Amino acid sequence: METVILAVVIAVVAVSAAAGLVVTGRRRKQLPAPKAQPQISKPAAPTTVQPPAEPQVGEDAAVSAPEERRTVEEVVLPAQAEAAPELEVPEPTAGRLIRLRSRLARSQNTLGKGLLSLLSRDRLDEDTWEEIEELLLTADVGVQPTQELVERLRTRVKVLGTRTPDELRGLLREELVALIDPSLDRTLHVARHDEETPARPAVLLVVGVNGVGKTTTSGKLARVLVADGHTVVLGAADTFRAAAADQLQTWGERVGARTVRGPEAGDPASVAFDAVKEGIAEGADTVLVDTAGRLHTKTGLMDELGKVKRVVEKHGPVDEVLLVLDATTGQNGLVQAKVFAEVVDITGIVLTKLDGTAKGGIVVSVQRQLGVPVKLIGLGEGADDLAPFEPGAFVDALLG
Repeated sequence: METVILAVVIAVVAVSAAAGLVVTGRRRKQLPAPKAQPQISKPAAPTTVQPPAEPQVGEDAAVSAPEERRTVEEVVLPAQAEAAPELEVPEPTAGRLIRLRSRLARSQNTLGKGLLSLLSRDRLDEDTWEEIEELLLTADVGVQPTQELVERLRTRVKVLGTRTPDELRGLLREELVALIDPSLDRTLHVARHDEETPARPAVLLVVGVNGVGKTTTSGKLARVLVADGHTVVLGAADTFRAAAADQLQTWGERVGARTVRGPEAGDPASVAFDAVKEGIAEGADTVLVDTAGRLHTKTGLMDELGKVKRVVEKHGPVDEVLLVLDATTGQNGLVQAKVFAEVVDITGIVLTKLDGTAKGGIVVSVQRQLGVPVKLIGLGEGADDLAPFEPGAFVDALLG
């Protein structure tokens, strides 16, 4: 009996304990989660305020490391980021023609070598002299100069008797140089008039018809003047041809010569006047005015050229009027020269494209027709292929 009672008591105690565990678990589930204790942070270390970084340029903008302090001269401002183009240094003009002799000789060998070949014949009969005369006329020497040269050659060959190649070459050289007339003044008058108050630059007008390379010649002439140590102002008075002013300005910028220009189709005389005015203000040595490439058959345009010269002369006399002729046009160039000479007083001739023709005799005929010297010749497309004319060097190139 006691055993049964003991078993019951144990069972009751076990059940009570189990019930207590269940209730305790439920209460724990219902209790709210304990609040997190606030974290007390340590005071932050004082920070040093850095000055704002200098603006970065180009590839340096991607570098985060601070750059070293720079001086004001070392800082490149955006407006100065692009360096000014380096000026070109034109080739010295002294001896240019001699240096370009081989190029001239290649195009002129028909005349020089032809004359030497004919004069070297064992017997110089009338047929031979007629061939010599025809060769000179074909080379655009002109009728009267040709007759003079043939007559002098006849006389000297007869006196000479036996003719060696060197003797013939020397004889022919002397006669050709004499025909070109080395006594003519081929000086370019480009010096500033310092004796005047205020000092006035020398003024050069460049005239010629369309297609002779007048604007290009003006640009090359600017290089000739700069190479000889002159300061130059260019006047873009060819306002009738699109892009002529841009072309001339490009030539000027290469050598540091400023270009004065006006509106397209504007008054050429006004541009020329302003160019001389600017040249006086800047103290320039020379003002070079590129006039319109007008056709000589248009009387109105030729009158406009005369107006340009008269307006420019309000500042003072024009020092040079250079007529640009295409050597390949031959006798047509002489017609142009005569018409221009009636409008303005031509002081010198510039023969272009002389390397592209065997008609070197145009030098003689144009001088005879106008009574003015050839002062410059163009021998190619290069920027420094405009050379002062030297009769001796030219004849040497003719004879090869």
